[in-house]
Amino acid sequence: MRIAVRTLPHAASSRVWKHLQHVHTQTTHARGREREKGGGESFATRIFSFFSSSSLSEFSSFLSNMAALSAWFWNERFWLPHNVTWADLADPAPGVEYPKAGHLLSALPLALGIFAVRIVFERCIAGPCASILQIQTELSRRAQPNAVLEKVFTSITKSPDSRHLEGLSKQLDWDVRKVQRWFRQRRNQDKPSTRTKFCESMWRFTFYLCIFIYGIRFLWQSPWMWDTRHCWYNYPYQVLTSGLYYYYITELSFYWSLMFSQFTDIKRKDFLIMFVHHLATISLISFSYVNNMLRVGSLVMCVHDTSDFLLEAAKLANYAKYQRLCDFLFVVFSMIFFGTRLIIFPFWILNTTLFESWEIIGPYPSWWLFNILLLVLQVLHIIWSYLIARIAFKAIMRGKVSKDDRSDIESSSEEETEMTPKERLKAASPRGENGTNGHFGSKSWSQNHKNW
Repeated sequence: MRIAVRTLPHAASSRVWKHLQHVHTQTTHARGREREKGGGESFATRIFSFFSSSSLSEFSSFLSNMAALSAWFWNERFWLPHNVTWADLADPAPGVEYPKAGHLLSALPLALGIFAVRIVFERCIAGPCASILQIQTELSRRAQPNAVLEKVFTSITKSPDSRHLEGLSKQLDWDVRKVQRWFRQRRNQDKPSTRTKFCESMWRFTFYLCIFIYGIRFLWQSPWMWDTRHCWYNYPYQVLTSGLYYYYITELSFYWSLMFSQFTDIKRKDFLIMFVHHLATISLISFSYVNNMLRVGSLVMCVHDTSDFLLEAAKLANYAKYQRLCDFLFVVFSMIFFGTRLIIFPFWILNTTLFESWEIIGPYPSWWLFNILLLVLQVLHIIWSYLIARIAFKAIMRGKVSKDDRSDIESSSEEETEMTPKERLKAASPRGENGTNGHFGSKSWSQNHKNW
């Protein structure tokens, strides 16, 4: 029997309402029997009667409101093309499966599993690799305990201006330079070590490389890889294959795991930006899945996975202090990034979502939203490409690529202005480096990666 999906919430509400009415009737009969026995009502019966009579109508109203909200959100005139209803997708032929919103829930436990695998990977694989490359955890000098300065650091500012410094100096009877030094040591105390960043980048490199290989292998055998018009033929009655399902759910689970790990990792300056980025990515993947735009969505994911593992590889070379390898990988990353984001994405992906889909299925409300989001993504591609090109130009002029300072790491220029000549001499690296991890002293090249 075919039942429209949008009627299910109302059916559930009706069943709950009938059950509560049945319970209320039984309670009323029990009260009558107790009165006949002359024993009066029991305390438990009175309590249950009070809650059932006072909450029955409110709970029913709540269920009705939730059913109305669900019907409004899943309005088929927004989600589906004209002349297609949820009922048409609710009862496919035997052996045929269409994407359902409930499938996305499986990504949450899988995300926890990926997060657990990451912990094991960083400790058992990435950590030993860091030791082989002689990447050790730096021992930063800890700031001496001070309740007044700690309160200012956590509640007001981590980098006080001259006015705050003078006020704190008078309050503590400290020299201004000593207060500056305390805040600098306190900031450096929270920064992630090079070893920590190496392990994190190695995990991301491994995942991005594996998911890219899987995506290419899967799409190589898919017709829409070679003719994007197949993304829209017979839409939305396109069968969900196991390979496409695993590709989508794995990508979605990974970004959920990144959101989880943000709250357990060391806080970085780009915490809010990365949180919004992960949330937007999760929303786009979920939106395309529910809307059964999986075919074109798989092309979008593969295009973005193409360059991500190269950037992580360049960062690994950076942390290991292989300067020439780092520069080479960054150049390769930049070329592939420009090719995929400025050529393939607009002339291949946007061409099919805007023009071929218009010709084959025509526009409808969620079609407009999907394409608007992709156009916004293309604008971000242009901005990021400009930032990468500017960094690459500076790297060519200076002969080296900049360091990764997404974390709260003090730059050498900041430290030297706050340190005495004797302290600067002591903090200088024996290899003539800037003391933060190697060869890099200019603006970060991977700082701009924080939005990707």
